[in-house]
Amino acid sequence: MTVASLKTFASLSRSIRRLYEGATPSGVGFRYALLAFDMVTVLFIIATSFLPSSEIIETLDVLFGIAILADFSARLLVSRHRLRDFTRFSTWTDIVAIVSFLAPLAGEAGGFLRILRTLRLLRDYQMLVRLRVDSPFFRRNEEVIFAVTNLAVFIFVMTAIVYETQKFRNDQITNYADALYFTVTALTTTGFGDITLPGTVGRLISVVIMIFGVTLFFNLARALLSPNKVRFPCPTCGLQRHDSDAVHCKACGTVLNIPDEGVT
Repeated sequence: MTVASLKTFASLSRSIRRLYEGATPSGVGFRYALLAFDMVTVLFIIATSFLPSSEIIETLDVLFGIAILADFSARLLVSRHRLRDFTRFSTWTDIVAIVSFLAPLAGEAGGFLRILRTLRLLRDYQMLVRLRVDSPFFRRNEEVIFAVTNLAVFIFVMTAIVYETQKFRNDQITNYADALYFTVTALTTTGFGDITLPGTVGRLISVVIMIFGVTLFFNLARALLSPNKVRFPCPTCGLQRHDSDAVHCKACGTVLNIPDEGVT
């Protein structure tokens, strides 16, 4: 590469890094746009899981795949630890999602792979910091939002697994809605019995849904019923979460000066 090319590449890297990491209005707006894109992608994945394949859906698949590939490439370009990034599960879920959107996969087999894209939702550290700064609602309800997101992601990932493992061997699972119905009834331990998963694999899937699903469900209930916590690092011991009216840190007793947002 020539010197001019290297300078252009360095300038491009700095510009992209400002968008992904900077605190400028353009950077903040760009990251909110990425969050909105992630949410739209998740909604598209869920909606198309219930629809038959068509040329319009296949075209949208390619467009989403190109956009996710561009985002992934940009993140990799500005990353300071590229090799470490490939040890993260989220990196590989993005790679799998890109392949499933762009590769010519037959039928709904790609749906199971695309659903892994939901794992990225609200996992971006920079975006979380920004939401805590900009949104009082997010600060007050962060635990509930994460509990709802984790439960929803689990439901749709397990629904995809149920559908892909059962659609050719189980007459009771004929579409994605049947798989979603079974996942929810197993998760809530309702067990109507009108749909079951036969065989060892089916039983193991049911056990995973019940154990982890109930755990996530109770975690949501705990987040809804427990007193609201505020995020404020203790200057002495670093404890992050405190009661909203806390004067002293529960861990070390240090006097806290938690900012009051005022009466709403």
